[in-house]
Amino acid sequence: MHLYEVGKAVHVRRLALGLTQLRLARLAGLSRQTVQQLEAGTITDLSFRRVVKLLGVLGLSFAPPTIEAREKKRGLWMAAKSASVSYKGELTSEQLQQALVTGQVPIDHQSHLLHFLDETPLQVVVMAVEEAAHLEAVPPAHIWTFVAKLARQLGSARSNLWL
Repeated sequence: MHLYEVGKAVHVRRLALGLTQLRLARLAGLSRQTVQQLEAGTITDLSFRRVVKLLGVLGLSFAPPTIEAREKKRGLWMAAKSASVSYKGELTSEQLQQALVTGQVPIDHQSHLLHFLDETPLQVVVMAVEEAAHLEAVPPAHIWTFVAKLARQLGSARSNLWL
């Protein structure tokens, strides 16, 4: 597989998830220019580690990039469980979905949402956003707006990722 083919798959998946090049770059630990060059097919070299991390954030496998395995996973459930791991009360997947769709923090779940934003693996956050968008029949970009709002409101340490 050539970087050109990876770039095409990244571009399609990024748009499907409602991510900007800048947001994807931040999530993957790359520069926006690297993502732009990859999508445009003009990058000549990118380490395997970086390609794997980028594809992982997007929920794609390496050979060939697909979303079949991702579609079998329950992103909201995984994210809600991850956010609830350190707390007595549990954030349900339904509560997380509503927070992502409305930008409003469920009562007594500020810590859970902050944990979701700061500690949940990025791939799981992306899956939760995608699933919430699908269930609510809204574009993923709509959900990302509320993720950024929640991050600002709660003072997320990773807030620069969600802008």
